[in-house]
Amino acid sequence: MPPLGLIAGNGRFPFLLLDAARAHGVTVVVAAIKEETDPEMNARAEADSGIRVHWLSLGELSRLVDTFHREGVTQAVMGGQVRHKQIFSSIRPDWRLAKLLLNLRTRNTDMLLGAVAKVLDDEGIQLIPSTAYLEPLLAPPGVLTARAPSDDESKDVAYGREVARHLAACDLGQTVVIAAQACVAVEAMEGTDATIERAGALMRSLGDPGTDPASTLARSLTVVKVAKPKQDLRFDVPVIGIRTIETMRAAGATCLALEAGRTLIFDRDAVRAQADAAGIAVVALEPA
Repeated sequence: MPPLGLIAGNGRFPFLLLDAARAHGVTVVVAAIKEETDPEMNARAEADSGIRVHWLSLGELSRLVDTFHREGVTQAVMGGQVRHKQIFSSIRPDWRLAKLLLNLRTRNTDMLLGAVAKVLDDEGIQLIPSTAYLEPLLAPPGVLTARAPSDDESKDVAYGREVARHLAACDLGQTVVIAAQACVAVEAMEGTDATIERAGALMRSLGDPGTDPASTLARSLTVVKVAKPKQDLRFDVPVIGIRTIETMRAAGATCLALEAGRTLIFDRDAVRAQADAAGIAVVALEPA
């Protein structure tokens, strides 16, 4: 079996993919991004002869292609986030990526990663869905916690889902934060956790509703995270984990809605335990 190429971003996602591929006996060639990938990747390679790591900087597309060719990689997978703001800061494009960027109509995630996938495909390297080895981690439909959303939270979920779907269709973000059927925050380049934190800070800036008799709107927050209407599972799959719940608790969010079968949940048992302890309802909805 040819080795699998793994283009590794930040977080735990690359390591989960790595573990899953190795459990199937697949040798993994990791293209670790210097600006993003956890240095622990080196230790994993030292402990396992079936893992080979090559460190590349953002923008070294030609070197990525050459590395995979040299290693005999014909299929690759992307795992882990590359922060969107890196496009405007750390990236130093080589000639191949510079040419690609010049030909893009817009520099959103789908357009950029889709163009990279096309370059790899032209070079005989097929980019496969990042869920290929992680299907058991996809959210099943239904309520995933001890508590189901309340009636008010369900109204926020329904409204937030419509807003989030329009947002995701424009490839601006996948998460919205709602309170009393009002949109408090939408995700852009900062990411899901920062969006939730911003919503919490905004709510706190309004003061204590208990001291304001004129305040009739609920202050609890509902987080809605969706996949894009035409989500390309080769990259940018919606993900939640323990940190999502921790961020929600700190922000005063009480409900999380996501899409079943299109969202990965890392450490599902721990996520449920932390959500239950915080009184947070988590529900996975069937894709619309």
